[in-house]
Amino acid sequence: MVVVTKPKIAISLRIVNAANYDEKRDALSHDWPVFLEKLGFNPIFVPNTLSDVASFLHDMKIDGIVLSGGDNIGDTPERDKTETSMLEFAINNKIPLVGICRGMQVINDYFGGKIEQSTNNVHVGKHHLVSISNKKLSTLLHTVSMQVNSYHYNLIRTNTLGKNLEPFAVTQNDGTIEGFVHNTMPVMGIMWHPEREQNTSNQLLIKAILQSNIK
Repeated sequence: MVVVTKPKIAISLRIVNAANYDEKRDALSHDWPVFLEKLGFNPIFVPNTLSDVASFLHDMKIDGIVLSGGDNIGDTPERDKTETSMLEFAINNKIPLVGICRGMQVINDYFGGKIEQSTNNVHVGKHHLVSISNKKLSTLLHTVSMQVNSYHYNLIRTNTLGKNLEPFAVTQNDGTIEGFVHNTMPVMGIMWHPEREQNTSNQLLIKAILQSNIK
C-alpha cells in the first residue's frame, strides 16, 4: 500500500478564558481542521505558550501557515508574539502563508500598514460582493467577483495598506480592501472567513496560496 504524506499546515489559535476554571486556553473553531482536511492538508496547532515558535515549526516540517481569525491585535500579547513569529518564519523560509480576518490585519500591521474602525455595521454579519482584480486568481475562480461573508469592524484602505501588499479583492460597496497578496512572497490576507463557508471558490483560493500557486 502506498502511503501519501499530506502537507502540514500550521495554524494559530485564539486565547480564551475557560468557563468555570481560572485559566487561559488555546482554542480553534472545529471548522478549520475540517476545512484543511478537505483541502488535503494535515492541520498542526501552534500553542501560544511556546518559548521558540520557529524551532517548533522547523521540527514539525511545516509546509504552510494559516493565521486564524478572531479577536483584535493587542487583546492577547501571547498570541500577538506567536503570530509574529509564525509570519517571520514563513518569510525567512519562503513558506506560503494566509492570514484570515485578524490574520490579514497582522500581516498588514507587520508591513507597516494601519487598521481603521468602521463607523457602521456594513461589514458585520452580512454577505457582500468583492471585485477580484488579480488576473490569475480571477481565472482560477472563473469570475471577476464573488460573494463573501463578513464579521469585522476593522477596515483596510488603499492609504492604510502595508508596503509591498497588492489588493486582489475590494468590497464593491465601500472600496475597502478584503484581500491582498505580497508582491514577491507567497503571502495572502483575506478579511472574510472561508472556513465558515467551505464552497468551491474558498477552497480554490486557500489551496492556491498554501500550494504557492498565486504568483
